[in-house]
Amino acid sequence: MDLSPTAQRIAVALIEGFNKHYRLFRETSRQAKTRFEAGDWSAVHRAVKDRIRFYDDRVRECVDRLRDEFHAHTLDDDTWQQVKLFYIGLLLNHKQPELAETFFNSVCCRILHRTYFNNDFIFYRAAIATENIESTPPAYSSYYPGEEGLAATLLRIVQDFDWQRPFADLARDIGYVYRSVLDHLGGVWPQREANCQIQVLYSAFYRNKGAYIIGKAINGNGEYPFAIPVLHTLEGKLYLDTVLLDPWRISILFSLSRAYFMVDMEVPSGYVQFLRTIMPHKPKSEIYTMLGLGKQGKVLFFRDLLAHLRHSEDKFVVAPGIRGLVMLVFTLPSFPYVFKIIKDRFGPNKEGDRASVAAKYLLVKQVDRVGRMADTLEFSFAALPRHRFAPDLLEELRRQVPSMLEEEGGDVVIEHLYIERRMVPLNLYLDQATPEQIDQAVQDYGNAIRELAIANIFPGDMLWKNFGVTRYNRVVFYDYDEIEYMTDMNFRAIPEAPYPEMELSGEPWYSVGRHDVFPEEFATFLLGDPRVRAAFMKYHPDLLTPEFWRRAQATIRGGQVQDFFPYPEALRFCRRFPPAGDSALP
Repeated sequence: MDLSPTAQRIAVALIEGFNKHYRLFRETSRQAKTRFEAGDWSAVHRAVKDRIRFYDDRVRECVDRLRDEFHAHTLDDDTWQQVKLFYIGLLLNHKQPELAETFFNSVCCRILHRTYFNNDFIFYRAAIATENIESTPPAYSSYYPGEEGLAATLLRIVQDFDWQRPFADLARDIGYVYRSVLDHLGGVWPQREANCQIQVLYSAFYRNKGAYIIGKAINGNGEYPFAIPVLHTLEGKLYLDTVLLDPWRISILFSLSRAYFMVDMEVPSGYVQFLRTIMPHKPKSEIYTMLGLGKQGKVLFFRDLLAHLRHSEDKFVVAPGIRGLVMLVFTLPSFPYVFKIIKDRFGPNKEGDRASVAAKYLLVKQVDRVGRMADTLEFSFAALPRHRFAPDLLEELRRQVPSMLEEEGGDVVIEHLYIERRMVPLNLYLDQATPEQIDQAVQDYGNAIRELAIANIFPGDMLWKNFGVTRYNRVVFYDYDEIEYMTDMNFRAIPEAPYPEMELSGEPWYSVGRHDVFPEEFATFLLGDPRVRAAFMKYHPDLLTPEFWRRAQATIRGGQVQDFFPYPEALRFCRRFPPAGDSALP
């Protein structure tokens, strides 16, 4: 096979397109440190929103270039195979080869017909290994407390991040970390082994109003992960808020129900490999996604799904629970995710269309999810083996979403699909819950609504079925077709009827605008179960009043950006070790 100069130039154009993308991605991640130091929280939120579209913008640019310069859509199969071979050669010493392979696939899938998606024209499997890629500086730094003591080592770790803003009292905070670690170890320091060291990822992890130091201590055969959040006091100085020492708490820090981190990474695979030593049960796909590399997360997720299908036999079935009016939802019982498709026709009393619902799901990616909204993976033309679909589900798909469905050979091809982590629907959870579980779940449900409101999100449809309970018993919202910004809503009290008979008529005696909300009506469809009503009125009666919602709106319009802690309030140093007279901590 003669090597084509055209194929070589196309490969170079592709790598140039990817390099431009990652240069811009890394620059906005690097600037997260500056935004944090300046306390410019509105700029933080703008950067998160802007970064979402970086990837698709660069893919479109590259597609246009290949079509304009090389008429790529007319090239023969041999040329495309050569393009891939040349591209692999360009990746041999690349710092982000796995991301570059994914970019190649994204561009080619915009140009080629999907029948090529599983053949040699694209990277169906990774071609370049990502282990042991060297970076400058290294992905993590090592510190040796045996040389200068643990407290001094912790101080140097924090100082090495070189934040250009003073700490309120760093020596005090280091003391809190020291005491917390000792308590975690049962009050006794283990014998220091010859390999005793602390490894810390070079870049801090920035999200919302916080920066996170992520690392682990190694001593003998033991490894002890930790995460230290760094925040601003009310006076604008820095302080260490707590130290997270349980792996499962650190895993929650990386939950997909929260906003993605901004991290400056020359070699992202190095960060992912390090984080996997801390969170071995968290899939690589989720870690890449939480680092802001969502497209790579999607690729790895779909490879995991296909591998799971090869090693299992159960069938996709309609998801348990109340059927949705907007989404058709199905699941694979042995795989911990649900698959959601926007219906061709919505149920009664549901307005909007497919485009408006898709816009709501995009909005969720662009806002602070505050740990209360499930993230979604969005796929186009997802091909799944037809024999794995239960007959009743296949019939449901043909009836409810025919415009999104194609059956080719042995595959069912779904044109547009959302995938989320599976949770127990809150209504099903409450049906089987003990009184103590009902009390806890209803309290957390109300807390979820409060936190969403403060983050400028009104859920719209607050029925129990639209919320789920995670494996950590946290209540999370996952139905987005009616969400709105809080600041767009008009929260009203129901006016008194002109005469009593009107209250019995079943028709409102007052005008209702599109964005009007009457909170006292929530009780009608939420609090039919006496057990649930008792718990709700115990914790959240103010959610049934317009005053709560108006106060939240006033806070948002006043420009206040609230703190949302991905760990219990009780773990914060200001709660565990309250310093006398210190009013600077929030």
